[in-house]
Amino acid sequence: MRKSGGLLIPLTLIILYYAFWVGGMLYALARFPILNQYFPIGGVSDLAASDADTFEPIYSSVQDTVLASHGPIRLAFASVGALILTVPISWAYFITSRVRRIDQSFLQTIMILPVVVTGISMIVLNSLALAFSLAGVVAAVRFRFSLAQPSDAMYIFVAIAIGLGSGIGALGVATVISGAFVFATLFIWKLEYGKTLSGPFLTMLTRRDAGEDDYE
Repeated sequence: MRKSGGLLIPLTLIILYYAFWVGGMLYALARFPILNQYFPIGGVSDLAASDADTFEPIYSSVQDTVLASHGPIRLAFASVGALILTVPISWAYFITSRVRRIDQSFLQTIMILPVVVTGISMIVLNSLALAFSLAGVVAAVRFRFSLAQPSDAMYIFVAIAIGLGSGIGALGVATVISGAFVFATLFIWKLEYGKTLSGPFLTMLTRRDAGEDDYE
């Protein structure tokens, strides 16, 4: 397993990357207020304000998103935002990968998956009928994809989460998910958390003697 190295330069680049895009988005929204109706923001408040006791207004919700005149533009912004937020995820994968050769197909999957999930989420947003239709289509397909490392499943989950956040118009939530995952992954990797059980705290916590490898 590759040992952890310095994180000063990678963290600086990642922070600057997030700051550039978040600052650019805020500036664009402040400079051009008309963009507010196209940017995928405010999705959480819209869901909270919807009537959760009935499914009657489902189709009107689709009319306000996919079938609206600005729907394709909003979807394009959401897809680009999902892709931008996935780039640091790939950097974290590069830094913390335990293998010498990166699985290119897996990397391409976690890069494109949020874009696909974004489109699907916007289509089935608040639509129970469309959600069941999608589930039926997916159930008819057999997926055969094995992960090289158990930790790779985390990247699939975070890619789906970013796509869902972008698809429902909650790009801010997707940004927090992306940043939290990247920084948590890098810090845990740097600390080599769980590599050994040595140390007074872990010895006390696990109730095993220092230097003991296995339980009897």
